[in-house]
Amino acid sequence: MGFSQWSDQAYQQRQTHRRRTNQSAFTYDDHVRSTGVAQVHYQMNPFGAVRESRDSAEHPESLAIAVLFDVTGSMGDVPRVLQTKLGALMRVLVEKGYVEHPQILFGAVGDAHCDRVPLQIGQFESGLEMDDDLGKIYLEGGGGGQVHETYELGIYFMARHTSIDCWEKRRKKGYLFTIGDEKPYDMVRRQQVNNLIGDPIQAHIPVTTILAEVQKRYQHFHIIPSNTSHGRNPEIQDHWRALLGERVLILEDERAVCETIALAIGLCEGKLNDFDDGTQDLTGAGYDPSTVSAAATALTSYRAARAPMWRVVE
Repeated sequence: MGFSQWSDQAYQQRQTHRRRTNQSAFTYDDHVRSTGVAQVHYQMNPFGAVRESRDSAEHPESLAIAVLFDVTGSMGDVPRVLQTKLGALMRVLVEKGYVEHPQILFGAVGDAHCDRVPLQIGQFESGLEMDDDLGKIYLEGGGGGQVHETYELGIYFMARHTSIDCWEKRRKKGYLFTIGDEKPYDMVRRQQVNNLIGDPIQAHIPVTTILAEVQKRYQHFHIIPSNTSHGRNPEIQDHWRALLGERVLILEDERAVCETIALAIGLCEGKLNDFDDGTQDLTGAGYDPSTVSAAATALTSYRAARAPMWRVVE
């Protein structure tokens, strides 16, 4: 729900303890692998759920930010990178003033045609609960080898099963970042929605229809890490560009996922009078200059397309 406060000190203490004790942040993934019982964590189960981003006394103008990433085998270590850089992402968003009251949701997608846990959706959170949600994700590493994953199921959930005050009270769009190196399927399949989310829809929904629906309430970007198994495939890149245009971000260094998210939000929020300001903010927050450069490169086309909208007139 996003009512708590982020503590960078507490997050860093967690990370230090994990390093000292050789513990993984993905505790539920470890549990699944040790028991052999592969099922969605009950708090990440999308069936019959609605995820909410709400204003509160602590966060009077909340902003919903959702990050859904592919956890199939082709994606490598991207989920773990997200977790290790979460603290730096929050430092940039809050301390640099990009977003005063971010509420971040993490989720994972696979392939509902073949995976055991193809959709996992956390809650919008403002504090360390977002790190907890990452720890409840099962990194299945599956996928079916057909260069498609069911990203459209995650997008369907965001379109129809989230309630966000930034939009409902202020008509300000939230943010949705999907991350993956394969194509969505052309339809949101009726039976998959029924089985995994619990909605008795009567017909398949074209992916273009559900994308248009989610974009009414969210600024949607899709990040393709190009060093993963299929990230350099021009057919996959072109397919996403046909759906989202310049909001498809080709990322040459998968370690720069958080940097890319931060810069994209800074641009959209009009907080960067000069793009160099954003790269300085990121390096100042502890990001490596090489990953900052990769993030800036990924946003080149988007930056050029919206430059007249975000540049400040002197």
